[in-house]
This record gives sequence, structure tokens and C-alpha cells, in this order.
Amino acid sequence: MTGARETPALTGAAAAVITVSDRRSAGQAEDTAGPAVADALHAAGAAVEAWVVADGLDSVTTAIEQALASGARLILTAGGTGVHPRDVTPEATRPFLARDLPGIPELLRSTGARTTPTAALSRGVAGVSAGHGPALIVNLPGSEAGAREGIDTLLPLLAHLLSQLDGGDH
Repeated sequence: MTGARETPALTGAAAAVITVSDRRSAGQAEDTAGPAVADALHAAGAAVEAWVVADGLDSVTTAIEQALASGARLILTAGGTGVHPRDVTPEATRPFLARDLPGIPELLRSTGARTTPTAALSRGVAGVSAGHGPALIVNLPGSEAGAREGIDTLLPLLAHLLSQLDGGDH
């Protein structure tokens, strides 16, 4: 239908964006990665809650627990996926994953490496949480460019993935 407005793919989906950064959580640097991801999800129709936490197992674990408790079906972290000693977002995420989705981080690294060779150093993980109303959890890079590229790569997959989590047909 010409001129018809397309319905956003994620209408009504509850999403959480968690920026993981010591400097950003302390107010020493502006968070641009988290807002870029949140804006893209919002534009796709999702209801987005976003916050910033310090690097570390406890802070990331608590943020993911809060996101799950709030009913988020999409939980995207931005930051803490590199090799710095305080980059432990994947370690904090893994205990929540009942099912790994290794193709997602492979795709994110592959896509990112086209423009930024260091994207291959990302240790981000992705998977589906356990329980009623399972959620997709994905670790994205903490740079604004990496986070934008990551959400742009993910967006075409998210509506189908949420449908599958709800038992939708292939």
C-alpha cells in the first residue's frame, strides 16, 4: 500500500539497555552507546528502559536481574566485552543464559570487523534466559559506533526471535 505507514517491528516489546562503564557511571564520560541502542529500539516500537552501571560482576549481574524482574524481553548491554581486566560483562551474562545463541556474537564480530578490526576482540555473548517469558540477552560493544552497528545488525532479527520465544511458527 503506497504511503501507508509501516508498523514498527517491536511494538510493545519491553527492552532494557544497560551501559557498562566505570567512567560513564561515575559521570566522567558521556554515555553515547546506550542512548544510540535505546533510540534504535524505541524507533522500532519497543518500550525501553536504560541505565548505566559500573564495570564488575556484581553491578552487571544486578542490572540484568532487575531487567528480567521488570519483564524485559530484550536485554542489551553496551560495554565491558573487551580484554581489560574489568571487562567482565560476558562472565556476568553467562549464568542467565539457558540457551546460547552463538551465531549472534559471531555475526556482530564479523560485521564489526569490516570497519573496525578490533571488533574481533569482543568477547560478547548472546542467548535466551530461562523461565516464563524468556528474554534475549546480547552483549554489544561499548563504543557508540560499535553499539550502533550492533543494533543495526540485530534489528532485522529481533521480531522473529521474540515470536519464536513465544512459540511462533517458523
